[in-house]
Amino acid sequence: MSEAALLDDAQARARLDPGGMGDSIRGLPEQCREAWEAARRLEIPATYREIDRIVILGMGGSAIAGDIFRLLLARECPVPVLNQRHYDLPPYVDGRTLLIAASFSGNTEETLSAFQQGLATPAKKLVLTTGGRLLTTARANGVPAFVFQFRGEPRSAFGFGLMPLLAVAEATGLMPGVVRDVEEAIAAMESLRSRIGEEAPLADNAAKALAVKLAGRLPVIYGAEVLTEVAHRWKSQLNESTKVWAFYEHLPEANHNALVSYDLPPELSRLVYVVYLRSPDFHPRVSLHGEFSQRALAEAGVEYAEFRAEGRSALAQAMTCVLMGDYVSYYLALLNGVDPTPTTVIDNLKAWLAQQQ
Repeated sequence: MSEAALLDDAQARARLDPGGMGDSIRGLPEQCREAWEAARRLEIPATYREIDRIVILGMGGSAIAGDIFRLLLARECPVPVLNQRHYDLPPYVDGRTLLIAASFSGNTEETLSAFQQGLATPAKKLVLTTGGRLLTTARANGVPAFVFQFRGEPRSAFGFGLMPLLAVAEATGLMPGVVRDVEEAIAAMESLRSRIGEEAPLADNAAKALAVKLAGRLPVIYGAEVLTEVAHRWKSQLNESTKVWAFYEHLPEANHNALVSYDLPPELSRLVYVVYLRSPDFHPRVSLHGEFSQRALAEAGVEYAEFRAEGRSALAQAMTCVLMGDYVSYYLALLNGVDPTPTTVIDNLKAWLAQQQ
């Protein structure tokens, strides 16, 4: 079956996607709206405005929203966000810290461990979860919790990860105008979806076309500024949904190390395919870094492509790039003949860790 016949055929997609990953990706704009409206109803204590830093505990699909939130917030206010992917709590957590524990299942052992340590600190605390031990612990200790329901994989609940963080930032006065950006981001995703969704044929679909180019290749995703962690999201989606090796780099840092390595080993120049996530709002010198690295890739015989973020706000640009990456990973999974939903090895890891008590 040709690429077009596979990607454009609804029955073929359904056969390869029994878990409904395509449905989850298609629903991201609506999910973001639902999560935003629900999170704005969460009662945040007035004392949560009295903070010097935010520390987000999370792993995997529950953590990436915090990474993107960190870069979005850094554009607007001096309160730093620190993301902790570890069993232990960092020593700087104090009474001026907003400690947010995010776990889709509520049973992520690294997050639970750090949150338990956080209970002994005077930090202001918040939980984002569907339930599990994290919610039980939060309620037993009087910690506010944003509880949501979602049928699907943790990585597919990205809207339920990011929108509550934005709502908290609005409620605490850190991002007072974010409601406009949320509305724009949802509209921008809806517009993009009409052009890259399953019903758009390969001949007119940039996401399907890019998936075809990535088939059989080693994807390396380049981002910069607010799109740095979106490139990270692409990498993890390609790992989990497509089940392929993938890596990400960020500019201008990559031009101080990775730039030197494009020629060796020579076999990789035919295998690697680089995707640049671009924003019209990048610092002009960062854009120059991108142009030079593309010239260097061409000289080394490495193919590359670009996806240009859409929208006015940084949030809209980040979210359109997220949606594009989710669709690319989904289409590439179908081309590879793999079910994009399960992550069996990760499930095996969690079961094995549970036995190592």
